[in-house]
Amino acid sequence: MTVDNGVRVVAGAMVLLSVILTTLVHPNFIWLTAFIGANLIQSAYTGICPAAYVLKKLGFK
Repeated sequence: MTVDNGVRVVAGAMVLLSVILTTLVHPNFIWLTAFIGANLIQSAYTGICPAAYVLKKLGFK
């Protein structure tokens, strides 16, 4: 799997997790979803993505 696909999988899983947590645990978990969205926008403009860095260290190509 490529780093780009891995980032999409991680982002999608985190969004789903945050929606589940918001629904089942506490409404303030919506801020996790907002943070993920802001991080995706920031990485599109700057090219710096923490998830991509971690996935590269884990051996994704």
